Amino acid sequence: MKGKTRRASPRAGKDKGFRQGLATYGDAEFSLFLRKVFIKAGGYSDDALERPVVGITNTASDYNPCHGNVPDLIEAVKRGVLLAGALPMVFPTVSIHESFSHPTSMFLRNLMSMDTEEMIRAQPMDSVVLIGGCDKTLPAQLMAAASAKRPAIVLPVGPMLVGHFRGEVLGACTDCRRLWGEFRGERLSEADVELLTERLAPTKGTCMVMGTASTMGCIVEALGMGLPGSGSAPATHADRLRIAEATGKRAAEMAIAGGPTPAEIMTPAAFRNAMAVLQAVGGSTNGLVHLTAIARRIGIAIDLGEFDRIGRAVPVLVDLKPSGDHYMEHFHWAGATPRLMKEIRADLDERALTVTGKPLKAAIDGAEMVPGQTVIRPRTAPLKAQGGMAVLRGNLAPKGCVIKHSAATPKLLVHTGRAVVFQSLEDLALRIDDPDLDVAADDVLVLRQAGPKGAPGMPEAGYLPIPRKLARAGVKDMVRISDARMSGTAFGTIVLHIAPESAVGGPLALVRTGDRIRLDVPKRRLELLVDRAELARRRKAWRAPPPPAGAERGYAKLFQETVLQADEGADFDFMGPAGTRA
Repeated sequence: MKGKTRRASPRAGKDKGFRQGLATYGDAEFSLFLRKVFIKAGGYSDDALERPVVGITNTASDYNPCHGNVPDLIEAVKRGVLLAGALPMVFPTVSIHESFSHPTSMFLRNLMSMDTEEMIRAQPMDSVVLIGGCDKTLPAQLMAAASAKRPAIVLPVGPMLVGHFRGEVLGACTDCRRLWGEFRGERLSEADVELLTERLAPTKGTCMVMGTASTMGCIVEALGMGLPGSGSAPATHADRLRIAEATGKRAAEMAIAGGPTPAEIMTPAAFRNAMAVLQAVGGSTNGLVHLTAIARRIGIAIDLGEFDRIGRAVPVLVDLKPSGDHYMEHFHWAGATPRLMKEIRADLDERALTVTGKPLKAAIDGAEMVPGQTVIRPRTAPLKAQGGMAVLRGNLAPKGCVIKHSAATPKLLVHTGRAVVFQSLEDLALRIDDPDLDVAADDVLVLRQAGPKGAPGMPEAGYLPIPRKLARAGVKDMVRISDARMSGTAFGTIVLHIAPESAVGGPLALVRTGDRIRLDVPKRRLELLVDRAELARRRKAWRAPPPPAGAERGYAKLFQETVLQADEGADFDFMGPAGTRA
């Protein structure tokens, strides 16, 4: 675009930099001329406009304190892009925060992925830096990258630092849930809880435990889509800014080279590597749903059976809450994901290409070896003998369900109990604290109508609270099952993602209070102990519930009509590779 406006050929849309993706006016030469008119309104020189373009997503929002450091990260990324000879262009996308998203952030994940994909496609850029972090943003961005097919590199915002309360180290949000349980059991006062609102999340950044945000940060590295250490460096530390600058530099190199593309990086081998890391970190159950959705965008199917087999072979080695005791900043200073991968390298395909242009082996070989650290355990002395998650099947979950058994109560992993059924989230809220609720500690709490279609959006409601009268008696865990999700920061003997969900007639819809349910995690079984003839009678009498309020129009209608089940990633059925539909 230097000097006179270059005549645009019929293939101008295939060019690089600002010549690509021209607006459709029926005259490509005029389109290029008009683009130059308006971009020059920004004060750009011809020299700047001739350079390759690196897009940078801006996911900052006043509603998203986890992304409070995004403006600083953008400046560091831009610095790296400019130092490498390319032109940075920042653009906004949807920003999602778990606590500020009604009805749930998962309801909006697919919207963010579509928004991000379309903005990458619609605007001229030769590569893109995806800045995200809070729970559903990194998955949405990886889904978008897979679909947009543009060279992309991911920059997580990083975890926040720990808080302190009465001499105890705290972390959002595992300790949020634990301490709220203490309050429900009347072991903390309202004044204590008010003070905790200032102590549990003391800095910018995502939750500093191995919740969904931290899990996805580790997965970004395992997939090869982020620089080594990018998933764990604290949000407030200088390391995070240096990683941001390096990310910008690498994005510029990718823009100039034209690759590698997400499909060249996110291969079946890369997804197997990610599944192994997910098991080894004791990661969030959400991570499996997100990996399934990301892989489906490329045309790769995640095999739940393979994920379970990986979990039997790869132990939990990271001593972080909720499966262990420490926090993300400790994990980072212990050597982070590269150091972890060195311990499980026999279970990884080290030949898998990464966004650095080098194989995963280079990141593993470059891992920092920190003497005396105990956060990342050696393979010979694991935190848990098996991986963090197990996939269960049985007559209650024909298409599977998951349990994070690394964060469960061991004695409850084989358990038979009486079902206490809650018909919906509203029913749960109405009755869970009723002093007359017929419930005992060895019962099984069952929640339905909380899946992708039923809630809608598959909210993090699977962490059913302990009934107040039991909490007061000191009960801290029970077997709980649902078609919902739970936060990666949560803990307990909780079975999730039951597929098919109850709203579409899955077997969960047939459970009645008083039925017996058997959980056997070692055998990977979840069974409703009701004979087939009785279940057939119940099936015949079952009627589909009405769709959720608001599902008659707009995005809610699109969601209700096209969302898939948990075992397929809860993406929209039309968002697979071009030309496919579930």
